[in-house]
Formats: sequence, C-alpha cells, structure tokens
Amino acid sequence: MAMKLTRIAYRNIARNIRRSILSGSAIAVSAMSIVLLFALIGGMEKDMANNLKTYYTGEIRIRNADFEKFERYNPLHLSVDLATVTPILKRNPSIVTYAPRINFPASMYLGENNHAVMGVGVDFSKEAEFIDFPSIIKEGKLPQPGKNEMLMGSALAKELKLSLGDKITLLSTTAVRGSNAITLQLVGIVSFPVAPLNASSLWAPLDRVQHFLRMDGTSQEIILRVSEGTNEKETAIQIKDEIASATGQELEVKAWKDLNTLYGMIELASIVYYFIGAFFLFLGSTVIINTTMMVIFERMREIGTLSALGMRGRELTRLFFLEGLFISIIGAGVGVILGMAITQYLGITGLNFTDAMSGIDMEISSILYPSLSIPKALLIYVYSVAISSAATFIPSRRASKIQPVEALRYV
Repeated sequence: MAMKLTRIAYRNIARNIRRSILSGSAIAVSAMSIVLLFALIGGMEKDMANNLKTYYTGEIRIRNADFEKFERYNPLHLSVDLATVTPILKRNPSIVTYAPRINFPASMYLGENNHAVMGVGVDFSKEAEFIDFPSIIKEGKLPQPGKNEMLMGSALAKELKLSLGDKITLLSTTAVRGSNAITLQLVGIVSFPVAPLNASSLWAPLDRVQHFLRMDGTSQEIILRVSEGTNEKETAIQIKDEIASATGQELEVKAWKDLNTLYGMIELASIVYYFIGAFFLFLGSTVIINTTMMVIFERMREIGTLSALGMRGRELTRLFFLEGLFISIIGAGVGVILGMAITQYLGITGLNFTDAMSGIDMEISSILYPSLSIPKALLIYVYSVAISSAATFIPSRRASKIQPVEALRYV
C-alpha cells in the first residue's frame, strides 16, 4: 500500500505542475537564502579568526598579569622580560613560533598638525611566520632592524598625503612614564585587509621601539603559533604553569578565543540564525499549506471515492503528506544547490564591504569570502525538508476528517 501511495503522490504532483513548481520555488528560495546567510556568517567567522590570529593576538598571547587591568593608562612598564620567557617557549614542543610585539599610542607631528596613530613595534623576521608582508606591501620595502624606518597603512598614508622617503616625528609616553620622541622614515606602504589597521597603524622595528619607549629587553606581549591540532586553551594553561614554575612570575597566558568577545558573539549568532531560518522556512511553507488546502477542496470527489472504496483516514493523510514531502525534498534540494553554487562563486570573487566597513573598528576584512562546509549545507537541507514537510501535515490531517458522504456531494 505504501508503494501505491507513493506512486499516486508523484502522479498528483504532476497533475498540476505549475502549482507544484510554485510551492517548490517558495521552499527553494527560503533554503537558498538560509544557505547564503550561513555562508556569510561562516565567512565572517573564518575571516575574523584568521585576522585575530595573524594581526592581533596570535593563537596564544602572553602579557603581564596586571596589564589588562590598567590597559587604558598604557602601562608599558607592565611588560614581559624576553630573556626570561623566550627560552621556556623554545623548549615547548607545541609552540611552532613566537613573536614579541609592542603596541603604543602616539601623536604624529607633520608640520604644525598633530595626528593620533597606533604604533606597533615588531621583529619583522619573526613576524614573517604570522604576516605575509610581501603580499600586502603596495610600495617600498620592510624596515631594517636598527634603523629608524617604518611601514604605514595605505589609508593613513593617503589621508596624510605621505609618500616613500618622508620623515615624521612621533611623541609617546615611555615605560618610565616620561615622554619621548623619535623620527622615522617611511620606507613601505602596506594595504592591510583590516580597515582599522590601514587607517591608523604604523609598524617599526622592535629594537628601535624598545629604545624609544625605554623598554630594552622587554615587550608588551608575545604572540604564539602552536602546532596544528593542538588544544590552544590547554596549551595556554601549560605555558602559564611552565613560566610560573621556572620564574616564579604569574603572567596572563590566554588562547585567542578568550580574548575577543565579538568572535564569541558571531559564534552565538550562527545558533540564533538557525531559529531565524526556521521562521523563514515556515513562512515559505505557508505556500505548501495553502496549496494542499486548495488541492483537498478541488479533489473532494476523489477523496470521497477513495474513502468509499475503503481507504482509511490515516492513508489519506499520508497521501497528501507525501505530496508535500516530495515537493519539499525537490524544492529544498534545488535551493541548497543554488545557494552553494552562489557561495562557491562569491568565495572566489569576494564581497567588497570597503565603504560599509570604513570607520568601523572590527577585526573583519573589507572583502569577505562566504564559506559553508558540506556537512552544514546537508544539515540545512535536512532542516529545510523537515520544517517544510512538517508544515504540510497540518492541512493533510483535514483530508482524514472528510466523511465519504459529504465528499461525494461534490460529484
């Protein structure tokens, strides 16, 4: 009997192909929209993770335990002693590489004008393991250790009308809470993928920044990259314990996910969007509900005849449910395939949000590449079919309650 109902359901779908296509299209559009929504969220999540680990915190970050508490005061005296900590890091097999950094706010003087910038002191040889500078340098070269040279974000250089060879003077607060100035020559202009870095950052050799800020032998932080498959949180705890055991000093050692609340919010948003997606799918399913109700009223004579010939109410319910299920399967399949095709295309070309992201301080690139895994696409497909077919169950039950005598009056 089940096979007969399946064949009848297929035949009924083909009886009014326009109506079936309309119902399937509503499901397809809903499923495609959800795929694109999750692809965009997935792209944002992947992009932010890469930017955080590359430009901001590494996979694990080491700082003085009290630095965060007083961060708004720029407490450069709360630093990390490199000679003490780096030998411990070199002995840990989970650590692939590390790089010391010093972030410092500064006032930049150009003639009579003063501009606020964020300086970053780095060891460019070690930064090569984190940042692919050659691929993002638009003009010039990398600064050399021991020289008063710097890189600057392209947007900042354009705003200030600076070009290679120009010299600027920076004024900042040192680790001993005094003021000091340094003059740096612009030797490279960089196009960072993250808008805030382009708009306000300059990068100089670590040794010159240490001298400028009276931080010889120390750094504000050390960022780490660990081997693939390593549990970052567990490794952070292990490193913290190793440093405390060897030096007696308590440092703040945290994994990158624990350092950024916005990334956690994006992860949470992907869960919330499942509920939003369910709502949109249910709205799309109302087309199937309406169609099924129309079909039931149009086929009253047929329902009456089938009931008179002995078909039970639950079999009638199953028949109309199967029709809705098959439309949902085809519609959701088409929608997910279209959504994945568009995602694949946009994953290559990207979505340019440069204008929309200007002025927004977020660790997200100006060009986003949507991304969605096959397992998540399959989950969306199953989820779409389940919600859409469940919606058809509501009108399908009506068919089981129709009495044969009442239905045959339509003959």
